Amino acid sequence: MLMHILHLSEYMAKIAVTDGLSDEAVRILQSSGHEVHIRHHEESEINNGSLSKFDAVVIRSATKLLSQQIKASVSDDGGIRFIGRAGVGVDNIDINAATKMGIIVCNTPGASTSSVVELTIGHLLASTRHIVTADRTMRNGEWAKKRLRGSEIGGKRLGLIGLGRISRGVAQIARSFGMEIHAYDPYVEEVPGWITMHEEVDTIFSSCTHISIHCNLTEETANLVNSSRISMMPGIGLDGTKCGNHIVSCARGGIVDENDCSEALRNGQLSSLALDVFATEPLIESPLMYHDGFHGSPHIAASTLEAQSRIGTEMASLIIQFFKTGKTDYSLNAA
Repeated sequence: MLMHILHLSEYMAKIAVTDGLSDEAVRILQSSGHEVHIRHHEESEINNGSLSKFDAVVIRSATKLLSQQIKASVSDDGGIRFIGRAGVGVDNIDINAATKMGIIVCNTPGASTSSVVELTIGHLLASTRHIVTADRTMRNGEWAKKRLRGSEIGGKRLGLIGLGRISRGVAQIARSFGMEIHAYDPYVEEVPGWITMHEEVDTIFSSCTHISIHCNLTEETANLVNSSRISMMPGIGLDGTKCGNHIVSCARGGIVDENDCSEALRNGQLSSLALDVFATEPLIESPLMYHDGFHGSPHIAASTLEAQSRIGTEMASLIIQFFKTGKTDYSLNAA
């Protein structure tokens, strides 16, 4: 597996791993002659130049490398030349600032696709069948069978905001359940004929009882899911079932307006909300916690043994390639 990356590199890099990396990936890097240091660096440390002693840094969502942190990580003697995001989302990296400083930025977009797809479908089914509420009530000694009547996802419309790898994986599984698939993504061109594309995001909400978020967090998508759009959702499925309205997001925090969703759960416009990501993490206190229709997970969409192994080995491959050749087959910028 990935035998081509096991050859000794011509340059031994000093690599900081701030948020963890698989043992296999660390072994591959070390076998290739690189020096790996695994330790979380606080923001204050990074601002004071703690990463400037390294040639590369590998981060996850817990570490932010914005303009100030990137500038502090480059010194007269060198500093970081490679930023690796072990995962997909890069809203915690200022790619423009990195590019100006001549630093290449890479992520691993395909490595966790299956894991995120599975969790998204899991949240969708848990929402419509009240699985979390059923567990909670049983633990409290209540046999709530009569009030936990759910609805099938078959015969309903699923609206996808964003149509990348993960979204298409969700679409395929949802279609196998009998859902009609709709999507909004102004940046894609080739789309399977069984997906109905929308030119406006609002028509997704007005057409679909089930919504799944799969876009990046940008100025355009911040608080995209809000009270105005939730109020457009029909509440009645394509098959005529009064199934209510359901929203799932395993994308990025900040796309869903959590306060608006809390109010929609309270007033009944929204039947369920399932989130794996939040505007502020870790989530300690939130009005969402007081609604039976809400359930969440602590940003674990990519947290499977398989995904972490793939993420690690793919990142190790990119690092080794960069320090052998000065470039990579794939990057997010032109450093």
